[in-house]
Amino acid sequence: MPDPEVMLAKMTRREFREAIEAGKFTTALICVASSEQHSEHLAMEHDLASVVYIAREAARRLYPRVVVVVPMAVGISEHHMHHKGTLSARPGGWLAVLSDVVESVVRHGVRNVLIFNGHGGNSLPIMGVLDQMRYYLKASAPGVNLQFCSYWDLLSREFLLEHMETDIIPGHAKEFETAIGLALFPENVRREVMAGMEDKDPLLATAEKGKLFVAEAVRQTVDYLEKMMDGRIRMPELKYFP
Repeated sequence: MPDPEVMLAKMTRREFREAIEAGKFTTALICVASSEQHSEHLAMEHDLASVVYIAREAARRLYPRVVVVVPMAVGISEHHMHHKGTLSARPGGWLAVLSDVVESVVRHGVRNVLIFNGHGGNSLPIMGVLDQMRYYLKASAPGVNLQFCSYWDLLSREFLLEHMETDIIPGHAKEFETAIGLALFPENVRREVMAGMEDKDPLLATAEKGKLFVAEAVRQTVDYLEKMMDGRIRMPELKYFP
């Protein structure tokens, strides 16, 4: 039996319309990440490919309640632009598009929205405008629950240190990310160049570790979404300053 379709981009308008009108897809995972250098050995799509995989697997476990939206393949990566091939967006325009995507899914009837991040450079810009986005939603769509997290933040430090030799979490193209790459996208890992790199942390990564990290990330994402949907994770009380 094929896996249920949870990716909005793969649906026709009729399929999504009939689903939302039937009370399905009340929650949206909006994946954001980057297209940037990942050292000499990982493909530039690593962040986006990883977060989308985790989101899709979590949504499948919760089908038909969760839809996955991937609005942008580029993130805020100016700090990586000294490496050729990195693509970066300016925060203002990027955040405006993200805000519009959140509003779009809400206008279609989605009640819970999780901005699900796979790139560290996006975190502070999103956190800086998250409450502003919530204010607008509160005025236009009362009752909507908007949250934000990076997938690695759902993994306990204790769990990761139990399985890692380094304590760099999540790091950039080091043990953690390289292990995920070996587990999910081995074709994206250039193993032949790893031994010759100055940074030896990636050599500590294994596909077995990566499978553990991914399985736990999916499990914790499912748990987080369930808490959002049943009201245990809610938007904070928004207060206007006098």
